[in-house]
Amino acid sequence: MDEQNKDLGTRGKENIVKGKLDQAVGKVQEKVGEATGNTELETKGKAKQVGGTAQSTLGNAEQKVDSALNPDKK
Repeated sequence: MDEQNKDLGTRGKENIVKGKLDQAVGKVQEKVGEATGNTELETKGKAKQVGGTAQSTLGNAEQKVDSALNPDKK
C-alpha cells in the first residue's frame, strides 16, 4: 500500500514507531558523543531525539483525527 492510500490511523501508528526509533537512536548517538568527546555527534543525537519526538507527536495527532473522523472504526 503506498503512502497516499493509507488512512490516518495507519500513518499515525507508523509515525509513532518511527519517531520512537529515532528517539532511541538519537539517545545512543548523544551518549556516544558524550563518552568520546565528540560534540558534533552529541548534537546530532539531540537533534534526532527532537525530530523523533515531533514525529511521534504527529502520529498521535493523526490517530486522534482518524478516531474522530471514523468513530466506528476499531
